[in-house]
Amino acid sequence: MLAKRLDQIGVSITLAISAQAKAMRADGRDVIDFSIGEPDFPTPAHAKDAAKAAIDANFTHYTAAAGIPELRRAVAAKLARDNGLDYAIDEVLVSQGAKHSLFNACMALLDPGDEALIPTPYWLSYPQMVRLAGGEPVFIETDERSDFRVTADALAAAITPRSKLLFLNNPSNPTGMAYDRAELESLAALAIEHDLIVLADEIYEKLLYDKPFVCFASLSPEVRERTLTINGLSKAYAMTGWRLGYAAGPKKIIGAMTSIQSQTTSSLCSVAQRAGVAALDGPQEVVDEMVATFRERRAHMVAALRAMPGVECLEPDGAFYAFPNVEGLLDRVPGSGADGAPTVRLARYLLDEAEIAIVPGAAFGAERNIRLSYACSTENITRGLGRMADALAKL
Repeated sequence: MLAKRLDQIGVSITLAISAQAKAMRADGRDVIDFSIGEPDFPTPAHAKDAAKAAIDANFTHYTAAAGIPELRRAVAAKLARDNGLDYAIDEVLVSQGAKHSLFNACMALLDPGDEALIPTPYWLSYPQMVRLAGGEPVFIETDERSDFRVTADALAAAITPRSKLLFLNNPSNPTGMAYDRAELESLAALAIEHDLIVLADEIYEKLLYDKPFVCFASLSPEVRERTLTINGLSKAYAMTGWRLGYAAGPKKIIGAMTSIQSQTTSSLCSVAQRAGVAALDGPQEVVDEMVATFRERRAHMVAALRAMPGVECLEPDGAFYAFPNVEGLLDRVPGSGADGAPTVRLARYLLDEAEIAIVPGAAFGAERNIRLSYACSTENITRGLGRMADALAKL
């Protein structure tokens, strides 16, 4: 009955853990959630005010499929201001979140048999999008030895005549690690040599703590012409529910993505778009304040994780995730292979024993790690990691 393409799409591990956590909360249990991937801050007041004004002005009807001109101009202005990139309005597409932008790109660029190169650990939707578009994901493994950053040698070894796309998430979800300019330039040289199109997912651009952000498309004019810069307002402006993402890149690709979007979602929420204009064009101090808070929480979480026997944790460069290595504990977790991957069993154990929700590394193609978000209060970080330490000690 169902389309065969769905045979390749697995059940979301994170949704299963989330559903169990919600059921426990419904039973009155005090579950602390380290799985959530969104800032625990309110949307900036000036963005909310713009949305309210849009409603009062009856700006509540269909808009252009690619987004209202004001928002696309605001995106282009942001890219010029922050990244030194010059884009015309027809080189910008606004979508229902950065995920939608990435999906549009896969649908526009991949034919059956085309390969998309995906460094691991990866954001869990990348390979599924590739498969839905008819392409084949090819994984490039990284680990703590390279700070979870793909090297030029590893990329070169993975490239075949069928390679078409390279996913590059910087800073990374789930690891929080970011690339420096020299590393990006070595990857860019290979993309040029092998005619790869790069999907530069830079949604966590603003959430960097100790190193400067380097936009991939800004490396050179030649790199810009083969790069789709994917970004959005969800993380930097605490606007996850507004569903505003965008893509900037070559006019031909953006045009194809716009055609796809016009046949699927028609257009974006008109009110949300006005809020997006205000967020991008308005005061940016709210972003700086949020980043300062995340920096403090990062230090608190990483120190607590490193204090736990059997847990090793790199300090993330950005985003709001810690990605500790728990390999030394996995053979002690209750259950067997029939109960899922070791990190899945650990996630269930921590939910049952410690009443904390984390995301198993298996969701990201990483079998030795787990992901914890510090997009929650310092109080909850302290309480939750205290519970985690007690639960791990029982192993």
